[in-house]
Amino acid sequence: MEKWVVMAKKADFQEIGRTFGIDPVIARLIRNRDVEGMDNIRSYLYGTMEEIPSPWLLKDIDTAVEILKQKIDSGEKIRIIGDYDIDGVTATYILLTGLKRLGAKVDIYIPDRVKDGYGLHSQLIEKALKDQIDTIITCDNGIAASEEIAQAKAGGMTVIVTDHHDIPYEDTEEGRRWILPEADALINPKQQDCPYPNKNICGAVVAWKLIWALYETWGINREEILEFSEAAAVATVGDVMDLQGENRIIVKEGLKRLACTKNKGFKALINANGLEGDRITAYHVGFVLGPCINASGRLDTASRALSLLCAADGDTAAKEAGDLVALNQSRKAMTEEGKEEAIRLIENAGLYKDPVLVVYLPDCHESLAGIIAGRLREKYYKPVFVLTRSETGVKGSGRSIEAYSMYDELVKCRELLEQFGGHPMAAGLSMKEENVEPFRKRLNEICTLTEEDLTPKVTIDVPMPVSYLSRELTDQLSVLEPFGKGNTKPLFAQKGLRVLNMRIFGKNQNVVKMRLVDPSGASVDGVYFGNGQEFFQYVSGRETVSVTYYPEINVYQGRESLQAVIRNYF
Repeated sequence: MEKWVVMAKKADFQEIGRTFGIDPVIARLIRNRDVEGMDNIRSYLYGTMEEIPSPWLLKDIDTAVEILKQKIDSGEKIRIIGDYDIDGVTATYILLTGLKRLGAKVDIYIPDRVKDGYGLHSQLIEKALKDQIDTIITCDNGIAASEEIAQAKAGGMTVIVTDHHDIPYEDTEEGRRWILPEADALINPKQQDCPYPNKNICGAVVAWKLIWALYETWGINREEILEFSEAAAVATVGDVMDLQGENRIIVKEGLKRLACTKNKGFKALINANGLEGDRITAYHVGFVLGPCINASGRLDTASRALSLLCAADGDTAAKEAGDLVALNQSRKAMTEEGKEEAIRLIENAGLYKDPVLVVYLPDCHESLAGIIAGRLREKYYKPVFVLTRSETGVKGSGRSIEAYSMYDELVKCRELLEQFGGHPMAAGLSMKEENVEPFRKRLNEICTLTEEDLTPKVTIDVPMPVSYLSRELTDQLSVLEPFGKGNTKPLFAQKGLRVLNMRIFGKNQNVVKMRLVDPSGASVDGVYFGNGQEFFQYVSGRETVSVTYYPEINVYQGRESLQAVIRNYF
C-alpha cells in the first residue's frame, strides 16, 4: 500500500511568479525542489556555466596538473584506467581526448567486467609495469584501491586518482578512520578536507575538471573546455546523480550541445535510436542512449562504447552504434528473464519476508545484477542485493531505498566480503560462495528498517483540479527540466474523478485511454501506462477515483491535445 504525501513547503508563490513571469504553481514546484531565495531561483531557472565552481577548488588538482605537465613535457607514458559503466567510459573518453590534445603519450585500459572486475587490480598494476608505464590516472575508481596503489608506487610509478565514490572507512574506538590510498594526487570531492562545494558530481565530471584545469594551464580557449559538457551531461544522468545546482547546469548545457553534437559517436547513437531531429532530454539519455553505452560493458567489452565516442568517421560510428543498439536489445531480454527467475525464488523461498532481499542467481550474467536489483526494488520497495556466480566466487550489486544506506550496512558486514564499494543507494560487492547465506542473515539481523521505512511514498507536489490545467501552464513546466533524480517530474493529484470512455490499447494491453471529469464538470483526456486490465477492473467497480498525474501535450497525426498522464490511483 502506498502512502500519499502532499508537500507543504512555504514561500510567497505570487511574488516569485511576478518576479520571474511564471505561474504561481511553477513557483511552488520550484520551492518543492528545495530551491529558496530569489538568487537561487534565478540560478535554477537561468543558471549558466559561468556559475559552476572552479576546478581549482578540488583538493590536489594543482598537484595533479603540475605532475602531468612535467610528464607530458618529458614524454613519459601515461595510462588511464577507467571503468566499464557509462560514467567510467565517458570519464575515460574525456581524459584520453584531453590529454591527447595536450600532446601526451597516453593509452587506456578499461577493465573487463567479468575477467578483471571493478577498478584497479594487482594484475593491472603488473601489466602497467611490464608495459613500462610511468603514470597511472584512474577515473571513476581508485579511492578504494589502497593496496594496488601501494603496489604501483613500490614499482616506481606515479599515480593520480580521480574518483567520486564514497571514501572507505572503519569505525574504531577513537572514532571513524578514513582509509585513503597513498596516491601522488587524490582528486575526489568527498574527501573531508576538499573545499569543492558539490560533493555529488560523477566520475566523468571529476575527470573533466582535471582536463579543464590542464587546458587553462595550457591557455586553451574556454569553448574547447565546454565541448566536454555533453559527455559530462550523459555521465551525470547515466550515473543517476542529483540534478541540482552544478549538475543541473551541466546537464542543461550538455543536452543543448548533444542535440547538435559534433561528436560522430554521439551523433550516430542518436540516429541509430531514431532520435535525429528530436530535442534530446534527460529521459533520452537515461533510458535510450545511456543503456546502449552501458550494454557494451555488460555483455561485451566497454572498449566498444569508448570506440564509438572516439570514432573519427561517420561510417565507423554508425556501425559501432548499430552494434550497441543490438547489444542493448539482448540485454533487455536477458534482464527480463533474470527478473522473473528472481521473483520466483523470492516468492517460493519466502525471502519476501526479509526487510533486505538477498537473491542468489548463480547462472545470471553478472553484468545484469544491478539492473535486476533495481527492478526488484521497484516491485518490493526494499533494499535488494542480487548475487551471481563468478570465476572467483560470487559477485553482486545492490540497489537501495532512501531510508537504507547500502554502503554503511556493507561496512558492518565487511568480514564476510572480499571487496565492496559504492554509495548509499547502490553498491557492488564480491564474496566467497559459502558466505552468501551468512551475508543474507547478517544484513537482516542488523537491519533497523521500520514498517514506515518500507512503505513506498508518493510525493505530491500540488493537489490541483484538472479544471486548472491549461496549455500555457503545461508549456511552462519545461522550465523545470531536466528531470531526474533530485529534480523529479512534477506530480499533481485530484480526488473524486469520474472516468469515462475507457479503452485499452497496446500489444501487451499496457495503455488505457479515457476521459477524466472532475466534480465541477471540467474534463481532460487521460492516459495510463501499466497493467491495463488491472486498471480497467479497478476503475470499473467505482463511481470515482483519486489519481496522481502529470500534464503533457500529446501529439497525434499532427494534432496537439492536452492530456493527464496518470501515475497512481486508488
